[in-house]
Amino acid sequence: AISCLTQGSALKAEGWVKTLLYCSCSYKTYIQGLKFSGTIPDFSDAHLPGTSWTVYVSLLQKIFASGDTDKDEGLDFEEFSKYLKEHEKKLRLTFKSLDKNQDGRIDAREIQQSFKDLGLNLTDRDAEKILHSIDADGTMTVDWNEWREHFLFNPADDLQEIIRYWKHSTVLDIGDSLTIPDEFTEEEKTTGIWWKQLVAGGMAGAVSRTGTAPLDRMKVFMQVHSSKSNKISLVDGFKQMIKEGGVASLWRGNGVNVIKIAPETAIKFMAYEQYKKLLAKDGGKIQSHERFMAGSLAGATAQTAIYPMEVMKTRLTLRKTGQYSGMFDCAKKILKKEGVKAFYKGYVPNILGIIPYAGIDLAVYETLKNAWLSRYAKDTANPGILVLLGCGTISSTCGQLASYPLALVRTRMQAQASMEGSEQVSMSKLVKKIMQKEGFFGLYRGILPNFMKVIPAVSISYVVYEYMRSGLGISK
Repeated sequence: AISCLTQGSALKAEGWVKTLLYCSCSYKTYIQGLKFSGTIPDFSDAHLPGTSWTVYVSLLQKIFASGDTDKDEGLDFEEFSKYLKEHEKKLRLTFKSLDKNQDGRIDAREIQQSFKDLGLNLTDRDAEKILHSIDADGTMTVDWNEWREHFLFNPADDLQEIIRYWKHSTVLDIGDSLTIPDEFTEEEKTTGIWWKQLVAGGMAGAVSRTGTAPLDRMKVFMQVHSSKSNKISLVDGFKQMIKEGGVASLWRGNGVNVIKIAPETAIKFMAYEQYKKLLAKDGGKIQSHERFMAGSLAGATAQTAIYPMEVMKTRLTLRKTGQYSGMFDCAKKILKKEGVKAFYKGYVPNILGIIPYAGIDLAVYETLKNAWLSRYAKDTANPGILVLLGCGTISSTCGQLASYPLALVRTRMQAQASMEGSEQVSMSKLVKKIMQKEGFFGLYRGILPNFMKVIPAVSISYVVYEYMRSGLGISK
């Protein structure tokens, strides 16, 4: 590969990957076990370092994008040298920014402080994990040579890149509004990138909810109408809805479900920032449990403000043909017939559902994220789309399992007045009634379509979010 470069030829993709496989091995590892006999290793070599093919593809794409100045789909020696020099300059600047006391070594406290400067809290244990993944000589500090050797052929230029890949609630929308808001770094706030990310997330949520609206309507339909004596399957439910209102009826209630994204996101974000300031101690440093509390309070604040739209969404979803002409007609009729209180029916179980859903969703996502980072972050900061979608799907599913009974009770309370002959009962009486007539599993009516929509919802929202990021000029 080096011979090819020095002779003036441009090295193509396959040669580059093999070169990177070779160069990413330290001399120490090479001497101990990588006996290549003077040849560049092939992918079939069993003794290569445990780094996946996708890591090197990602690495290759970044190096070509940065170094291929003449756009000839190859790198000559001059381009390669220039790339290495510029990349090393970036690494030197990052190292200096982390080395707070300028002693030429980075320790765990300095890593914690750097994360704090980005607006994020890092525990002692997590800081030590990051340090351990880079520390080659076991001193629990990192000097410039260790830093350069670790990151020279690594896609991550700085800590913010690792943080960006693991954005959660801004990216993944499954139709529920109970997640803890994501953190924005100080740089994102000062440059105005935060609002672009919120817009991208809002658009992703709108497309995602529209794409999975039929399954969402089926969930609500089964929550309210299905029982032991009136079992409704997915096929029968869709047949009933299409027969009553046509194919377009599968999207009833979707309009208000999309419209409420904007006010809810804005209120949640602003409330979250204020609650963090109120709860923060130690010079503004916020702990993980305080972040969870601030996020839960922000979610409760946003839900309180937009809850009338939640009630209208349920009523519009369950409406019969001709019952309401639209969102405003629905609001007018509810107000006239039932009064202002009707707009907050089911409010208590909805607020109570925030804690189990958001808590478990966040805990599972953080656990999966940390497990991935501790194992693979040494190779790349980018977890890849399958890992991100997998973590989002699993964490959301776990959160839904915990909070679903409260969601079902909320929906039934919201729908009570719209059902002829329906008894108006409190939350406790409704739970007792369901348990007596249908048993424990009666609290999970409609969970099948709810689970079915998670994977397509997460996938759609992620793809749209990435397109929106590109369209809004948010650099990757």
